[in-house]
Amino acid sequence: MDTLFDILIEDDAQTAVAVFAMSEPDIELAAVQPWVSFCNDSSGTSPDGLLGQEFPHPRAYGTFPRVLRRYVREQRRMRLEEAIRKFTSLPASRLRLNDRGVIKAGMWADLVVFDPEIITDRSTFSAPKQLSVGMQWVLVNGVPVIADGAATGALPGQVLRGGGFRP
Repeated sequence: MDTLFDILIEDDAQTAVAVFAMSEPDIELAAVQPWVSFCNDSSGTSPDGLLGQEFPHPRAYGTFPRVLRRYVREQRRMRLEEAIRKFTSLPASRLRLNDRGVIKAGMWADLVVFDPEIITDRSTFSAPKQLSVGMQWVLVNGVPVIADGAATGALPGQVLRGGGFRP
């Protein structure tokens, strides 16, 4: 315990751990269930700046491209449309974010344009800050944050708070 606390003090509590507790067959089985949605539970991160000081889990950079590459394109375990539903409308409905998750009038314009034939995660445990390839456009609240594959620097997002939030 003393060694652990020494490490945490030395790096200002930036130490993290990746635990390999899930088997690939279990992940594949869960991924194809119709009620399972995908998320990214990684904290905000960046290749540089203040948020670039951490050494994140690879999912911080590649969760959704990995699902599209591995389970849709390579293994054909699910259709592209089903993967997109598991990223968008399914989690939005579960979280009761009724104005998000589908493309329709009156909804927030959070959209992603990508090439399903080349989208690929590149992040690894030894080199986690590797941006995925294949993202052409990302719009948050209708404002491009990635345009023609490059970050725009725009920050149009907002904090979403669920029904249990108390200020």
